[in-house]
Amino acid sequence: MNKSSETSIDEAFADAFNRMQATRESYAINLSLQEVGTVVSVSTGIAIVSGLPHAGFEELLVFSNDIYGIAFNLDATNIGVVLLGNYWEISTGDEVRRTGRVMDVAVGKELIGRVIDPLGRPKDGKASLKLSERRAIEQPAPAVMARLPVTEPLQTGLKVIDALLPIGRGQRELIMGDRQTGKTSIAIDTIINQKGKNVLCVYCAIGQRAASVAKTLSILNQHDAMQYTLIMATEGNDPPGMNYISPYAATSIAEYFMHKGRDVLIVYDDLTQHARCYRELSLLLRRAPGREAFPGDIFYIHSRLLERATHLNKAHGGGSLTAFPIIETEEQNISAYIPTNLISITDGQIYLSPKLFDLGVLPAVDVGKSVSRVGGKAQLRGFREAAGDLKLAYAQFEELENFTRFGATLNDTSQKIIERGKRIRAFLQQPEASPLSVAAQITNLLALTNGLFDVISLSDLPLAQRVLVESSVNFSPNLTNRINSANQLSDEDKQEIMTIAKAALQGINASLYSENSINELNKNEINSWRADE
Repeated sequence: MNKSSETSIDEAFADAFNRMQATRESYAINLSLQEVGTVVSVSTGIAIVSGLPHAGFEELLVFSNDIYGIAFNLDATNIGVVLLGNYWEISTGDEVRRTGRVMDVAVGKELIGRVIDPLGRPKDGKASLKLSERRAIEQPAPAVMARLPVTEPLQTGLKVIDALLPIGRGQRELIMGDRQTGKTSIAIDTIINQKGKNVLCVYCAIGQRAASVAKTLSILNQHDAMQYTLIMATEGNDPPGMNYISPYAATSIAEYFMHKGRDVLIVYDDLTQHARCYRELSLLLRRAPGREAFPGDIFYIHSRLLERATHLNKAHGGGSLTAFPIIETEEQNISAYIPTNLISITDGQIYLSPKLFDLGVLPAVDVGKSVSRVGGKAQLRGFREAAGDLKLAYAQFEELENFTRFGATLNDTSQKIIERGKRIRAFLQQPEASPLSVAAQITNLLALTNGLFDVISLSDLPLAQRVLVESSVNFSPNLTNRINSANQLSDEDKQEIMTIAKAALQGINASLYSENSINELNKNEINSWRADE
């Protein structure tokens, strides 16, 4: 055989080998696209699947009856899947297919004003949503260099928070307390107060009763707050997987608007239910339990969620995401596993005391156990000047009040502290769903710190505050703008506010006016206010 024949044989062999290799690769690609697994077993909210060797962590899987699941445990032979649908409709032996993508959620401005579940399905009885853009529910937190300091306030409309525990846009403020102490009410009041402030709101209800969600929706509709609010809701009888992904899906929607340059407030109500759902799933998947039977990574699932709340710089959109996680304590135990985890993750906490709640002090915020580690830098100068040493005076009052329960005799100075403290406590009380404007709060604060309330009886103090709220509506536009600005209030501004406040309070207490100085019209108005109280 000559040399040319040998060359042609080598070329033919190489060509055949290349064709065979291409066929093998094509077959492998087609095989991976058609990868099909089988259900080995089904439990409450989870399934064990075999036969999907190329499935990835948190990949979305679809079962034969169009029920979705997330690959959670990747073992050598089986996959533990968290189900996102009716697990009782899945049977052993059913087929499971890969989707090649992670769990995502539809995003868009059409979501505002709607009530949906984590899969984007409407729960308000309105038309289905048709959104083309989707966003993965698990997103990395913004880099440090993409963030800005918290410098702009987020007004809640609640005097006790805006004056003593201020919150800034981009902050993570924990709301905690025993059940039925008003945690959700604080979050709802904050949402209501965002009307006209160019802040979008996302309310994420995790494992709540349908009646509770309906009540929240009704309150928001009464105050026209659904015009800028989205509700994502899961109920207690939903699969635990739906409750688990709910806060991540809600955060992805909020992040969509944040990256568009909008300021967003998100409320997680509540992460105690979320932690319990994750514990249930982990125990069913045979993950090792730790403290209080929670898995060891329970801290991580909440930290990676809350780290997504921030204030972005202009290069990354300039928006902000403020987070209000809510958790429930048991018997006022704030040192339990989940509360301590979230206290260490967040930028402060608002603690609601059941003792104050039982005494009728609403909102039942325990100022001594509450703190805002960031918002003070974002608080308006007017609040800082008007509040002064209010928090210190209130703390001194609480100490003396505890001391007097032992029957101790107090001197005149201590008696004055007690009387002033009672007025501060009464001043900080506020009806539900009645947030106040900045001008109304600062007017009341100046009246309190300058002693205008000292000669008014405690029973008449709510009436006095209402009078001042009404008077603040009539401030000149220039004065209102200066109050709402970040600048320091001038002495002239304070004097103008005090003059208006004194004139408004003249009819509240007999020691402040003579009968000849009040006309009949003002007397009728005061009597009507007393009747309302």
